[in-house]
Amino acid sequence: MEMLAYDLATPYPVTSEQCSQFHHDGHILLRGLVAQEEIDYFRPLILGLLDAHAKTRTVWVAPDESAPLLEYASNLWQKSEEVRAFIFAKRFARVAAELMGVRGVRLYHDEALAKEPGGSATPWHKDHYNWPLATPHTIKMWIALSDIRVEMAPLRFASGTHRAGQFPEVCPSYEADELFERIIREHHIPVVGYAMRAGDASFHSGSILHSTLENTSGESRQAVAVTYYEDGARILAPIHEYRQADLAEFLPGLSPGEVAASPLNPLLFSFDEGI
Repeated sequence: MEMLAYDLATPYPVTSEQCSQFHHDGHILLRGLVAQEEIDYFRPLILGLLDAHAKTRTVWVAPDESAPLLEYASNLWQKSEEVRAFIFAKRFARVAAELMGVRGVRLYHDEALAKEPGGSATPWHKDHYNWPLATPHTIKMWIALSDIRVEMAPLRFASGTHRAGQFPEVCPSYEADELFERIIREHHIPVVGYAMRAGDASFHSGSILHSTLENTSGESRQAVAVTYYEDGARILAPIHEYRQADLAEFLPGLSPGEVAASPLNPLLFSFDEGI
């Protein structure tokens, strides 16, 4: 097949300085992780699956008032062998392992994402709030499928908040967004956002606060995200409904205390096993 022309196992060089930056900031931008010709091939396949399986995620924009946030589709790898080759790429998984400093990584889930023009701002939140994974070693890769300018609502990160203890574990909401915004302002925490070219990728810790502004452009902001976690991590007992829902959907059949390795969580890269 034509897709075999793309060697998605070719390593992307990650320096020790970049690993140190990731550990310090909790996020990093890697330019050109995916070549333009690779984006040109896989983008229509990914967006075709998004069109076919899209769900709408909403967000609270004021007390008792919600609005569309974005369209998304999860676990694309189960829906297309070609897209599976992209999601399972050793190149991506190796970068995730190197940045976290772990021996191997498993797949938690993937998502195709489209924030349409006028799409609401994403409130400050930590991804790990939803993830029943008993490890600090979780990371999300977010690849731009097309150029993303500042007005198109790129991700923005509150640097270092993966190491900060002043942020309570609360559900993403209008009220939580106001609380986190105030803490960020009062503690003078730097906020960093990335304009991106197609094929650029950001990686961020599951424990870092991040958000977006509204998409004020006339174009759809399109991306694909893959979440990885350290091989050997165990299941965390869900303490709220969101983690319970994630446990059922992305770690089916597993119980708290067990190793997080269901059939939906393949080992995508390991330094020990040469995978």
